[in-house]
Amino acid sequence: MAAGATARIKVMPSSLREHLGGVMHREIYNEKRNQFAVERNTPKQLVEKVSGDIAKLLNRKRKALERLAREAEDIQREHPWQDGIKVRSTVTILLNLLNHDDDGENLLQNPNSLSLEFVDDPNFKNKVNYSYTAVQIPTDIYKGSPTILNELNWTQSLERVFIENSREDPSLRWQVFGSATGVTRYYPATKWRAPNKIDLYDVRRRPWYIQGASSPKDMVIIVDVSGSVSGLTLKLMKTSVIEMLDTLSDDDYVNVARFNEKAYAVVPCFTTLVQANIKNKKIFKEAVMNMQAKGTTDYKTGFQFAFDQLLNTSAPRANCNKMIMMFTDGGEDRAQDIFEKYNWPNKTVRVFTFSVGQHNYDVTPLQWIACANKGYYFEIPSIGAIRINTQEYLDVLGRPMVLAGERAKQVQWTNVYQDALGLGLVITGTMPVFNLTTDGDSKNQLILGVMGVDIALSEIKELTPRYKLGANGYTFAIDPNGYVLLHPNLQPKIINFREPVTLDFLDAELPDRNKEEIRRQMIDGKAGQRRIKTLVKSVDERYIDEVQRTYIWSPVEGTDYSLGLVLPSYSENHIKANLSDQILQVQFFQCGMMCVFLREYCKDLELSNNNTEFLLNFIALMEKVTPDSKQCDNFLLHNLILDTGIIKELVDKVWKNKDLNTYGFMTVFAATDGGITRVFPKRASDTWEENPEPFNASFYRRSLDNKGYIFRAPYPNDDILNPENDTIGILVSTAVDVTIGSRNLKPAVVGVKLDLEAWTDKFKILASNHTNSNRQSSQTCGPTSGCEMDCEANSDDLLCYLIDDGGFLVMSNQKDYMNKVRFNSKVDATLFYALYNNSFYKRKQSYDYQSVCDPVPSSNTGAAPRGVFVPTIADVLNVAWWTSAAAWSLLQQMLYGFAYQSWFMTDEVDAEGMESRESSCVTVQTQFYFSNISSSYNILQDCDNCSRLIHARRINNTNLLFVVAEKLSCDSCEIEKLSQVETECILTHKCAFLALVLISEIMIHIFLFLFQENTSDCGRGHSFRPSPLTLLLLQLLLLCVLAHPSV
Repeated sequence: MAAGATARIKVMPSSLREHLGGVMHREIYNEKRNQFAVERNTPKQLVEKVSGDIAKLLNRKRKALERLAREAEDIQREHPWQDGIKVRSTVTILLNLLNHDDDGENLLQNPNSLSLEFVDDPNFKNKVNYSYTAVQIPTDIYKGSPTILNELNWTQSLERVFIENSREDPSLRWQVFGSATGVTRYYPATKWRAPNKIDLYDVRRRPWYIQGASSPKDMVIIVDVSGSVSGLTLKLMKTSVIEMLDTLSDDDYVNVARFNEKAYAVVPCFTTLVQANIKNKKIFKEAVMNMQAKGTTDYKTGFQFAFDQLLNTSAPRANCNKMIMMFTDGGEDRAQDIFEKYNWPNKTVRVFTFSVGQHNYDVTPLQWIACANKGYYFEIPSIGAIRINTQEYLDVLGRPMVLAGERAKQVQWTNVYQDALGLGLVITGTMPVFNLTTDGDSKNQLILGVMGVDIALSEIKELTPRYKLGANGYTFAIDPNGYVLLHPNLQPKIINFREPVTLDFLDAELPDRNKEEIRRQMIDGKAGQRRIKTLVKSVDERYIDEVQRTYIWSPVEGTDYSLGLVLPSYSENHIKANLSDQILQVQFFQCGMMCVFLREYCKDLELSNNNTEFLLNFIALMEKVTPDSKQCDNFLLHNLILDTGIIKELVDKVWKNKDLNTYGFMTVFAATDGGITRVFPKRASDTWEENPEPFNASFYRRSLDNKGYIFRAPYPNDDILNPENDTIGILVSTAVDVTIGSRNLKPAVVGVKLDLEAWTDKFKILASNHTNSNRQSSQTCGPTSGCEMDCEANSDDLLCYLIDDGGFLVMSNQKDYMNKVRFNSKVDATLFYALYNNSFYKRKQSYDYQSVCDPVPSSNTGAAPRGVFVPTIADVLNVAWWTSAAAWSLLQQMLYGFAYQSWFMTDEVDAEGMESRESSCVTVQTQFYFSNISSSYNILQDCDNCSRLIHARRINNTNLLFVVAEKLSCDSCEIEKLSQVETECILTHKCAFLALVLISEIMIHIFLFLFQENTSDCGRGHSFRPSPLTLLLLQLLLLCVLAHPSV
């Protein structure tokens, strides 16, 4: 059908070869052979070295952590409790108030407060003071209570230990003590950054504290949804359960059930305990918010459900602390026969009971249930009691750890999370701090808190040999849950301070069976190596490439982490420049302002995202230091200067001798492993829009993974596709293959940007029946004429396309498509479907767990005080309402609101932010890529009332598909509309999410029950029961407030 045109189209790559200078580039490398050596990347040795370096780094932090925990226990043991304590240190007073604005509340005023100076420290990305510690206390904790003042007193002595640790290891980042009372003391001192106007940060709810304060948990939450639970009480229950879920980490397993006469899982498909990861907790929270109250209460059904879940040994679980959390408004049943059957006499399952809301029920049965099962009884009368009472159960779980003594004093390393003080992504080493005081002959069972030492991920990345591995080689590390600690695709776009940054290894890459097995072996602490064929996604997320990679992995000694390395075959060797002083001086400034290189070559180099500014900073620094300076990375700097000389010769010998306009070239360019991107001519660098770091540029990485010339259409940006004066450019690039001895390398990529309009004209000529000298006549062709089709002469009848391997239109003979360089399904949906349906393209769908989505619009009209039940006029006028629990609960909330006004006012900061604040979400990405079809095919596409012929052929040595098709003579064709648009993953059936949830093998240290545990402290009821006179006075107060809300 179009054999002649296809043959002529195939000459396009050869017309590029002589102008790009790829052959000359290889010759230049050979000429400069004496200026560099080729060194081998031995994967096993690299993994062992990096793994050892990481182990040494963590070990240094471990020693600092152990010292802090040991000193803290000794200091607290020697501290005498003082009921009438006064703050002894003006320093403590001052720093305790750093979390407030200048006009903030000062409950601990002291005229002798010191004024501190803070200096910028790049290690902390903050202004700090190295002489003092700082303190943060949550807003909802009274800072003048004896408990807090005693805590401030004895923890002040930790300042000396923090400072000594920092002197011994200057690389230490934040050192933090999180107290069980809610006090946070950290070093060095810096002003506290409240995430919102209302500072509700509580260290006890941070992932690192929760992990350090208890062993992993199997938890079943059962919620009473009988008819007596309604209105405000039901709302309090829902909020309490959500807060309880936030105390769980990825090391825990959980399920949630609602019960009345019967018990049901709130998420029907969660038939067993599931891992308490972010995905599952989000599903639970949505289900909890949809609970409704009806029916009668039967505690036995709820407890029966809970024990069935906890005793099911066939499902994954933590197998450590087992517990049941029951939320109810009260009842008479004790469910004793259930406990006798499942839990007594060993009492291996703790039961915690929560009396929610204001009521007149006898709370004795709830107290008895908790005390009889090694648990604790809590009361949540109002919203102000939720946060503290849903986290204090951790104190009970800490008892076995305290009794275990030194066996429980083990350093644990957390998941990745966002540091609250601006350090960025970190991991934290944690160690519990025990109360070693005694009460007579009884040993104390309380945890004082958790000590933590932060490690910024950037510290660990510095230990990896990134630039020796090439653009597509990398190191990664995972924790025992399979979450990545290091990975080039770990790039959270929105940071949630309350949750860890959890990205599974199989979500960071395109998963397959080989990677599932690699993940499993890494979690199991095994070492291994495997060469696999796998799929990789391009940096710009438009393309999929099928590549060969070598994976090698090994455990990190002394930790639960495992380190992996990924290496393509062309990165098994790397160039190491070996330049003399004379060459260094001669070649250094040859690149000038037409080269771009954005790497941290020297410690004192001031980085900038502005290319020109960075180059000026770089040149200014090089005038002060030599390339062999100890403050510079000699490997990076020498390779940079080597590449400078090589690219300079390429410009002089090839590019300067070409008239680019004659060939329809807008720009020629070269990028190197050494970090240079050279754009020619100089004026073209002003409009260069590619990533200046070659290793982060999509064209660079794809050229290394693919043979031949890689065409890339412009990105679908309106400014690019609808130019007024600018010319649209098609980027074409190819890797430079160099053979040194028997070793093959790809040290650079060369390319050109084609003038789309000029090359579209060339494309039409090549796809026609005639040469330039014989274009006067043409034969009109049709489906049955038997002649060769002419894409230029018959543009009214024929569609001729060049489509790249991602399905994007590159060139066309249709004038209307000149500026439609976009996904081909948007241009001709039926044609692209025919190509996909006939196996020219494969489709790959994947989930992006780090996406950002627009917020769901919500109205702030009529915003009420946060979390407060608002009575109607009918309620106020109803005498019965005044004696009900609802009125009394509202009064308690109002009184709490007067003390902590933030609870009583509409949160304007959050409300305003909701309109513009984006949120994290899961999206579905779809990419298309070539199948293995390499020859020419003719397709007959049948539609409703017509058909057409399509001829398609791969263009050798490129990523292009040449397609010639007749125009459809009918308007409709029933096809699947293919799209590459990224869409939010909204599951109408939440159980479908189970397919996306990965099972993790949790490797933890377990501390089970000890029979000498003292369980006598199991909670007591302490609700305030007002006298009739008090109730009458408060009712009058409420009337005044409602009548005069502005007072």
